[in-house]
Amino acid sequence: MHPLRKQRLITVIFIVIASSALVGLVLYALSENLNHFYPPTKIVSGEAPVGKTIRAGGCVVPGSVKRDGKTLVVRFDLTGGTARFSVDFEGILPDLFGEGEAAVVIGQLESDGVFKATEVLAKHDENYMPPEVDDALNADNDGSEHQRTCEALDYAS
Repeated sequence: MHPLRKQRLITVIFIVIASSALVGLVLYALSENLNHFYPPTKIVSGEAPVGKTIRAGGCVVPGSVKRDGKTLVVRFDLTGGTARFSVDFEGILPDLFGEGEAAVVIGQLESDGVFKATEVLAKHDENYMPPEVDDALNADNDGSEHQRTCEALDYAS
């Protein structure tokens, strides 16, 4: 093989290996920071990972919000219509957080099935439904309703 061709081949191989390593490192870094969304049905059925940071969402069940009078600890239930789970949060809730409203929580699911939230996100106006929550609500209903809101849910189930 001609020395110039050999040098070009080595350069191309080095560039391919370096590019592959760089892409691998970027993908690894991104995978550590992804928070997957899980609807209430997947959390209750055990499909959500325990001890890993995830996002979950649904509608806050009316009458389920319990505040500790001495601390900022709040416990409430989220539902998608067919399943519900409890959320513990310590901190100040968003101004628009309320019973019967859509919310997305970020945190970790514990082995006892309680979701320990580090952040609570609430809808920002009367017409907004977070996309993940809207998709989850429609999935829980097998797509039979085109549009569902928290007001249309049967919270007795």
